[in-house]
Amino acid sequence: MAFGDYPAEYNPKTHGPYDPARYYGKPDTPFGQVKVGEIGAWFGRRNKHPQAIAGAISRAWWRWQHKYMQPKRAGIAPFFQLVAGSMVFFYVINYGKLKHHRNYKYH
Repeated sequence: MAFGDYPAEYNPKTHGPYDPARYYGKPDTPFGQVKVGEIGAWFGRRNKHPQAIAGAISRAWWRWQHKYMQPKRAGIAPFFQLVAGSMVFFYVINYGKLKHHRNYKYH
C-alpha cells in the first residue's frame, strides 16, 4: 500500500463511498468491552506498524472533523477544544522551566 491509497480492506462495491473516518478492517471487541484479564491479548492483536498508527490518527482526525468542524451549524466547541489542547501542549513543552518556579515551604 502506497501513501495516499485506499486501505487494502476497502471494497467500493460492498462499502460504498469511501469514508476516511471509518475502519475497514476486521472488527474487534471495543476497548470499553474488554475484560481486565483480556487486555494483554487485546493489545497483542493491535497492528503496531507506523502506517497503521498513522491511519488510526487520521481516522480520529476525520471523526473529529465530521463531528465538530464540518456540520452545517457547527458550534464553538472545536475552538475551545483547540485552545485547551494548545494550553496543555505548551504546558508540557515548558514544564522544565516551570518546575523551577515552584513555591517551596522551608521550615
